[in-house]
Amino acid sequence: MATSLPSRHGVNASCVSLPVGPWPTMAAFLVQRFPAIPAQTWAQRLAAGDVVDAQGRVVTPEQPYQPHGKLYYYRSLPQPEARIPFDAVVLHRDAHLVVVDKPHFLPVTPSGGYLQETLLVRLRLQLGLPDLAPLHRIDRETAGLVLFAAQPASRGAYHQLFAQRKVHKIYQAVVHWQADRVLPAVHASCLLDGAHFMQMQEVVGPANSQTYLKLLAVHGNLATLELTPVTGRRHQLRVHCAALGMPIVNDQIYPQLQTQRHADYSQPLQLLAQRISFTDPFSGQLREFASCQNLALAACQANATKNGRVN
Repeated sequence: MATSLPSRHGVNASCVSLPVGPWPTMAAFLVQRFPAIPAQTWAQRLAAGDVVDAQGRVVTPEQPYQPHGKLYYYRSLPQPEARIPFDAVVLHRDAHLVVVDKPHFLPVTPSGGYLQETLLVRLRLQLGLPDLAPLHRIDRETAGLVLFAAQPASRGAYHQLFAQRKVHKIYQAVVHWQADRVLPAVHASCLLDGAHFMQMQEVVGPANSQTYLKLLAVHGNLATLELTPVTGRRHQLRVHCAALGMPIVNDQIYPQLQTQRHADYSQPLQLLAQRISFTDPFSGQLREFASCQNLALAACQANATKNGRVN
Protein backbone atom coordinates (compact mmCIF):
# COMPACT_ATOMS: atom_id res chain seq x y z
CA MET A 1 0.00 0.00 0.00
CA ALA A 2 1.36 3.41 -0.96
CA THR A 3 2.48 5.78 1.71
CA SER A 4 0.95 9.26 1.87
CA LEU A 5 3.30 11.43 -0.12
CA PRO A 6 3.70 15.07 0.91
CA SER A 7 2.60 17.84 -1.40
CA ARG A 8 5.23 20.09 -2.94
CA HIS A 9 4.47 23.80 -3.05
CA GLY A 10 0.84 22.90 -2.41
CA VAL A 11 0.61 20.39 -5.30
CA ASN A 12 -0.09 16.68 -4.75
CA ALA A 13 1.82 13.98 -6.59
CA SER A 14 0.08 12.44 -9.61
CA CYS A 15 -0.12 8.65 -9.83
CA VAL A 16 0.30 6.17 -12.68
CA SER A 17 -0.05 2.37 -12.52
CA LEU A 18 2.62 0.08 -13.96
CA PRO A 19 1.17 -2.60 -16.28
CA VAL A 20 3.00 -5.62 -17.69
CA GLY A 21 5.02 -4.46 -20.67
CA PRO A 22 8.26 -4.47 -22.62
CA TRP A 23 9.86 -1.28 -21.30
CA PRO A 24 13.50 -1.66 -20.27
CA THR A 25 13.44 1.22 -17.77
CA MET A 26 10.98 3.29 -15.79
CA ALA A 27 12.03 6.27 -17.90
CA ALA A 28 11.15 4.47 -21.14
CA PHE A 29 7.69 3.62 -19.77
CA LEU A 30 6.99 7.24 -18.77
CA VAL A 31 8.02 8.56 -22.18
CA GLN A 32 5.69 6.14 -23.97
CA ARG A 33 2.85 6.47 -21.47
CA PHE A 34 2.80 10.27 -21.74
CA PRO A 35 3.63 11.10 -25.38
CA ALA A 36 2.66 14.77 -24.93
CA ILE A 37 5.52 15.24 -22.46
CA PRO A 38 8.97 15.39 -24.12
CA ALA A 39 11.57 12.78 -23.14
CA GLN A 40 13.84 15.62 -22.02
CA THR A 41 11.21 16.79 -19.54
CA TRP A 42 11.00 13.31 -17.99
CA ALA A 43 14.80 13.16 -17.85
CA GLN A 44 14.83 16.46 -15.95
CA ARG A 45 12.09 15.32 -13.55
CA LEU A 46 13.87 12.06 -12.83
CA ALA A 47 17.19 13.83 -12.30
CA ALA A 48 15.53 16.29 -9.92
CA GLY A 49 13.94 13.50 -7.84
CA ASP A 50 10.42 14.43 -8.92
CA VAL A 51 9.43 10.81 -9.64
CA VAL A 52 9.11 8.37 -6.73
CA ASP A 53 7.73 4.89 -6.09
CA ALA A 54 4.91 3.89 -3.72
CA GLN A 55 7.27 4.04 -0.76
CA GLY A 56 8.46 7.53 -1.65
CA ARG A 57 11.86 6.37 -2.94
CA VAL A 58 13.34 8.41 -5.79
CA VAL A 59 13.22 6.67 -9.18
CA THR A 60 16.43 6.98 -11.19
CA PRO A 61 16.61 7.36 -15.00
CA GLU A 62 18.28 3.93 -15.43
CA GLN A 63 16.06 2.04 -12.96
CA PRO A 64 14.76 -1.23 -14.52
CA TYR A 65 11.06 -1.40 -15.21
CA GLN A 66 8.99 -3.35 -12.67
CA PRO A 67 5.27 -3.96 -13.37
CA HIS A 68 2.34 -4.17 -10.94
CA GLY A 69 3.35 -1.17 -8.88
CA LYS A 70 2.75 2.57 -9.06
CA LEU A 71 4.81 5.65 -9.76
CA TYR A 72 4.15 9.10 -8.38
CA TYR A 73 5.35 12.26 -10.05
CA TYR A 74 5.12 15.96 -9.35
CA ARG A 75 3.78 18.05 -12.20
CA SER A 76 5.57 21.10 -13.51
CA LEU A 77 4.81 23.53 -16.30
CA PRO A 78 7.25 24.43 -19.10
CA GLN A 79 6.65 28.16 -18.61
CA PRO A 80 6.17 30.23 -15.45
CA GLU A 81 2.51 30.86 -14.72
CA ALA A 82 1.18 34.37 -15.05
CA ARG A 83 -0.66 35.40 -11.91
CA ILE A 84 -4.43 35.49 -12.15
CA PRO A 85 -5.09 38.96 -10.69
CA PHE A 86 -8.01 38.08 -8.44
CA ASP A 87 -8.09 36.73 -4.90
CA ALA A 88 -10.48 34.41 -3.10
CA VAL A 89 -12.03 35.30 0.26
CA VAL A 90 -12.17 32.76 3.09
CA LEU A 91 -15.65 33.04 4.60
CA HIS A 92 -15.41 30.24 7.18
CA ARG A 93 -12.78 27.96 8.66
CA ASP A 94 -12.96 25.34 11.40
CA ALA A 95 -11.34 21.98 12.12
CA HIS A 96 -13.40 20.24 9.44
CA LEU A 97 -14.57 22.77 6.88
CA VAL A 98 -13.28 25.72 4.85
CA VAL A 99 -15.71 27.85 2.82
CA VAL A 100 -14.30 30.15 0.15
CA ASP A 101 -15.73 32.81 -2.17
CA LYS A 102 -13.89 32.17 -5.46
CA PRO A 103 -13.34 34.88 -8.09
CA HIS A 104 -13.99 34.43 -11.79
CA PHE A 105 -11.12 32.96 -13.88
CA LEU A 106 -9.41 31.06 -11.04
CA PRO A 107 -9.51 27.23 -11.47
CA VAL A 108 -10.42 25.21 -8.40
CA THR A 109 -7.80 22.47 -8.92
CA PRO A 110 -4.65 22.01 -11.03
CA SER A 111 -5.25 20.94 -14.61
CA GLY A 112 -3.90 21.73 -18.06
CA GLY A 113 -1.86 24.93 -17.93
CA TYR A 114 -2.85 25.78 -14.34
CA LEU A 115 -0.88 24.58 -11.33
CA GLN A 116 0.11 27.17 -8.73
CA GLU A 117 -2.53 29.60 -10.01
CA THR A 118 -5.42 27.52 -8.69
CA LEU A 119 -7.71 27.99 -5.72
CA LEU A 120 -6.67 24.73 -4.05
CA VAL A 121 -2.92 25.36 -4.21
CA ARG A 122 -3.23 28.98 -3.15
CA LEU A 123 -5.33 27.98 -0.13
CA ARG A 124 -3.04 25.15 0.94
CA LEU A 125 -0.12 27.56 1.06
CA GLN A 126 -2.08 30.47 2.53
CA LEU A 127 -3.76 28.47 5.29
CA GLY A 128 -0.99 25.96 5.95
CA LEU A 129 -3.34 23.05 5.24
CA PRO A 130 -1.49 20.58 2.98
CA ASP A 131 -4.36 18.06 3.10
CA LEU A 132 -7.07 20.54 2.10
CA ALA A 133 -9.34 19.00 -0.56
CA PRO A 134 -12.34 20.37 -2.50
CA LEU A 135 -15.70 18.78 -1.72
CA HIS A 136 -17.17 19.90 -5.06
CA ARG A 137 -16.09 22.11 -7.95
CA ILE A 138 -17.32 24.99 -10.03
CA ASP A 139 -16.01 26.03 -13.44
CA ARG A 140 -12.94 28.21 -13.74
CA GLU A 141 -15.11 30.91 -15.32
CA THR A 142 -17.77 30.75 -12.58
CA ALA A 143 -17.46 32.78 -9.38
CA GLY A 144 -18.80 32.01 -5.93
CA LEU A 145 -18.87 29.49 -3.12
CA VAL A 146 -16.65 26.41 -2.90
CA LEU A 147 -16.43 24.03 0.09
CA PHE A 148 -13.23 22.28 1.19
CA ALA A 149 -12.54 19.53 3.72
CA ALA A 150 -9.83 20.74 6.07
CA GLN A 151 -8.53 17.22 6.82
CA PRO A 152 -8.84 13.75 5.25
CA ALA A 153 -10.95 12.40 8.14
CA SER A 154 -13.68 14.97 7.38
CA ARG A 155 -14.11 14.29 3.66
CA GLY A 156 -16.36 11.23 3.82
CA ALA A 157 -19.08 12.84 5.91
CA TYR A 158 -19.33 15.89 3.65
CA HIS A 159 -19.15 13.79 0.47
CA GLN A 160 -22.16 11.85 1.75
CA LEU A 161 -24.15 15.07 1.95
CA PHE A 162 -23.48 15.79 -1.72
CA ALA A 163 -24.16 12.19 -2.75
CA GLN A 164 -27.51 12.26 -0.92
CA ARG A 165 -28.38 15.69 -2.39
CA LYS A 166 -28.54 17.27 1.04
CA VAL A 167 -26.51 20.33 0.02
CA HIS A 168 -28.77 23.09 -1.30
CA LYS A 169 -27.08 25.38 -3.86
CA ILE A 170 -28.46 28.53 -5.47
CA TYR A 171 -26.86 30.35 -8.40
CA GLN A 172 -27.52 33.64 -10.13
CA ALA A 173 -26.98 34.22 -13.83
CA VAL A 174 -27.39 37.08 -16.27
CA VAL A 175 -28.70 35.68 -19.55
CA HIS A 176 -29.65 36.95 -23.01
CA TRP A 177 -33.41 37.51 -23.09
CA GLN A 178 -36.39 38.02 -25.40
CA ALA A 179 -39.37 40.10 -24.34
CA ASP A 180 -41.91 37.39 -25.19
CA ARG A 181 -40.02 34.55 -23.53
CA VAL A 182 -41.86 32.24 -21.14
CA LEU A 183 -39.50 30.84 -18.53
CA PRO A 184 -40.24 27.26 -17.43
CA ALA A 185 -40.18 26.57 -13.70
CA VAL A 186 -37.93 23.55 -14.23
CA HIS A 187 -35.80 22.14 -17.02
CA ALA A 188 -34.73 18.48 -17.09
CA SER A 189 -32.73 16.70 -19.78
CA CYS A 190 -30.24 13.95 -20.52
CA LEU A 191 -26.71 15.38 -20.55
CA LEU A 192 -23.80 13.46 -22.06
CA ASP A 193 -20.30 14.32 -23.24
CA GLY A 194 -20.32 16.32 -26.47
CA ALA A 195 -18.30 15.80 -29.63
CA HIS A 196 -15.71 18.26 -28.29
CA PHE A 197 -14.14 17.35 -24.96
CA MET A 198 -14.93 20.80 -23.58
CA GLN A 199 -18.67 20.54 -24.19
CA MET A 200 -21.66 18.64 -22.85
CA GLN A 201 -24.77 18.12 -24.95
CA GLU A 202 -28.45 17.39 -24.47
CA VAL A 203 -29.56 14.12 -26.07
CA VAL A 204 -32.74 12.08 -26.23
CA GLY A 205 -32.94 9.81 -23.22
CA PRO A 206 -33.92 9.57 -19.56
CA ALA A 207 -33.27 12.87 -17.78
CA ASN A 208 -30.14 12.84 -15.63
CA SER A 209 -30.08 16.59 -14.93
CA GLN A 210 -32.62 18.97 -13.44
CA THR A 211 -32.60 22.70 -12.73
CA TYR A 212 -35.25 24.97 -11.21
CA LEU A 213 -35.41 28.46 -12.76
CA LYS A 214 -36.82 31.73 -11.41
CA LEU A 215 -36.93 35.11 -13.15
CA LEU A 216 -35.63 37.84 -10.84
CA ALA A 217 -35.52 40.86 -13.15
CA VAL A 218 -35.57 41.88 -16.81
CA HIS A 219 -33.19 44.53 -18.12
CA GLY A 220 -34.07 45.06 -21.78
CA ASN A 221 -32.43 42.25 -23.73
CA LEU A 222 -30.92 40.75 -20.57
CA ALA A 223 -32.44 39.08 -17.52
CA THR A 224 -31.24 37.97 -14.11
CA LEU A 225 -32.22 34.44 -13.13
CA GLU A 226 -32.04 32.36 -9.99
CA LEU A 227 -30.94 28.81 -10.81
CA THR A 228 -31.28 25.92 -8.39
CA PRO A 229 -29.65 22.70 -9.62
CA VAL A 230 -31.06 19.45 -8.28
CA THR A 231 -28.29 17.43 -9.91
CA GLY A 232 -24.66 18.36 -10.45
CA ARG A 233 -23.76 17.46 -14.03
CA ARG A 234 -20.76 19.16 -15.62
CA HIS A 235 -21.72 22.53 -17.15
CA GLN A 236 -25.34 21.78 -16.28
CA LEU A 237 -26.51 25.37 -15.78
CA ARG A 238 -24.69 26.63 -18.84
CA VAL A 239 -26.14 23.88 -21.05
CA HIS A 240 -29.66 24.29 -19.71
CA CYS A 241 -29.70 28.05 -20.23
CA ALA A 242 -28.33 27.70 -23.77
CA ALA A 243 -30.82 24.92 -24.58
CA LEU A 244 -33.66 27.22 -23.53
CA GLY A 245 -32.42 29.89 -25.96
CA MET A 246 -31.03 32.20 -23.30
CA PRO A 247 -27.28 31.56 -23.01
CA ILE A 248 -25.41 33.06 -20.07
CA VAL A 249 -23.69 36.32 -20.91
CA ASN A 250 -20.01 35.92 -21.87
CA ASP A 251 -20.23 32.12 -22.16
CA GLN A 252 -17.48 31.08 -24.60
CA ILE A 253 -18.51 27.41 -24.65
CA TYR A 254 -22.31 27.43 -25.10
CA PRO A 255 -24.21 27.45 -27.34
CA GLN A 256 -21.13 27.48 -29.62
CA LEU A 257 -17.53 26.85 -28.64
CA GLN A 258 -15.43 29.91 -29.39
CA THR A 259 -12.34 28.82 -31.32
CA GLN A 260 -10.27 31.74 -30.01
CA ARG A 261 -11.00 31.32 -26.31
CA HIS A 262 -8.97 33.55 -24.05
CA ALA A 263 -9.24 35.02 -20.58
CA ASP A 264 -10.68 38.47 -21.16
CA TYR A 265 -10.83 39.73 -17.60
CA SER A 266 -13.23 42.50 -18.65
CA GLN A 267 -15.91 39.96 -19.67
CA PRO A 268 -16.38 37.33 -16.93
CA LEU A 269 -19.00 34.63 -17.34
CA GLN A 270 -22.11 35.97 -15.64
CA LEU A 271 -22.68 32.97 -13.40
CA LEU A 272 -22.34 33.10 -9.62
CA ALA A 273 -22.59 30.31 -7.03
CA GLN A 274 -24.40 32.62 -4.66
CA ARG A 275 -25.71 30.61 -1.72
CA ILE A 276 -25.20 27.19 -0.17
CA SER A 277 -26.79 25.53 2.85
CA PHE A 278 -26.70 22.14 4.61
CA THR A 279 -26.80 20.53 8.03
CA ASP A 280 -23.24 20.06 9.22
CA PRO A 281 -22.54 16.35 9.88
CA PHE A 282 -20.21 17.13 12.79
CA SER A 283 -21.98 19.92 14.69
CA GLY A 284 -25.55 19.14 13.61
CA GLN A 285 -26.04 22.86 12.95
CA LEU A 286 -27.61 24.38 9.85
CA ARG A 287 -24.84 25.99 7.82
CA GLU A 288 -25.75 28.82 5.45
CA PHE A 289 -23.22 30.78 3.43
CA ALA A 290 -23.62 33.57 0.88
CA SER A 291 -21.18 35.00 -1.66
CA CYS A 292 -20.05 38.60 -1.20
CA GLN A 293 -19.91 39.07 -4.98
CA ASN A 294 -22.43 40.50 -7.43
CA LEU A 295 -22.81 40.00 -11.15
CA ALA A 296 -21.75 43.05 -13.16
CA LEU A 297 -25.07 43.90 -14.79
CA ALA A 298 -24.00 47.35 -16.00
CA ALA A 299 -20.98 45.83 -17.76
CA CYS A 300 -23.19 43.11 -19.23
CA GLN A 301 -25.56 45.68 -20.72
CA ALA A 302 -22.69 47.66 -22.20
CA ASN A 303 -21.12 44.54 -23.74
CA ALA A 304 -24.45 43.28 -25.09
CA THR A 305 -25.10 46.62 -26.78
CA LYS A 306 -21.54 46.81 -28.09
CA ASN A 307 -21.64 43.27 -29.48
CA GLY A 308 -25.17 43.60 -30.85
CA ARG A 309 -26.19 40.34 -29.17
CA VAL A 310 -29.96 40.04 -29.00
CA ASN A 311 -31.69 36.65 -28.82
